[in-house]
Amino acid sequence: MSILQELVGDIPIPKMALVNQTFDNSKIEDIVLATRQELEQVRDRVKAGDEIAVAVGSRGTDGLVDITRETIRFLRDLGAKPFIVPSMGSHGGATGPGQTAVLKHLGVTEETVHAEIRSSMEVVKLGELENGLPIYMDKYASEADGIVVINRVKPHTAFRGKVESGIMKMISIGLGKQKGAEACHQLGFKYMAEHVPAMAKVAIEKTPILFAIATVENAFDKVAKLEVIKAEEIEEKEPALQSLAKNIN
Repeated sequence: MSILQELVGDIPIPKMALVNQTFDNSKIEDIVLATRQELEQVRDRVKAGDEIAVAVGSRGTDGLVDITRETIRFLRDLGAKPFIVPSMGSHGGATGPGQTAVLKHLGVTEETVHAEIRSSMEVVKLGELENGLPIYMDKYASEADGIVVINRVKPHTAFRGKVESGIMKMISIGLGKQKGAEACHQLGFKYMAEHVPAMAKVAIEKTPILFAIATVENAFDKVAKLEVIKAEEIEEKEPALQSLAKNIN
């Protein structure tokens, strides 16, 4: 008898049942067309000549290159001057070149999306929460005439709330760079569900965030929903996308 058999020999085997789980595999067939159609509702937010920072994160997101490229094309067609800002907190070794390298690994380069990448860990302080936690914003983004945020909405692995991983987290932590990530995590995951939206709300009020492009993926990691959300509607609409992400996975 093996040592493993000896260890489990006196442990009763629980009752088991065979379960067949079926996931909805509905997806957006043409991600470029879907992005283009959604962007039409925010044409009036883009002014010719404006420099617009497009925030792109470090998560492997289905269709990320296509969505980013189409967003750049949309902005440029309206006369704006878009550029990419890596928005990933402390990822990429918390260095500018490291974050550019993360984007390259995801397929997002100046050549693939036809836009300059401005990558730095320098930030500006936007303010503080009532408990004293500071709120930061990438310096390049803060100096732009407008900001567009691209991110996938999904459950977080370490905390639960109305919003978890998604647009508001991208604003508070991603665009906050290393200092923003440190501030938001400072009191632990216990308070993340409170701090993420609170910090994002301040950033939305104090910086020229125009709109966000949010995706929700199905259980097979394909985009099932893509929605463009105006800045002032993010707080209201993101929770519904979070619920959808949990229900289809």
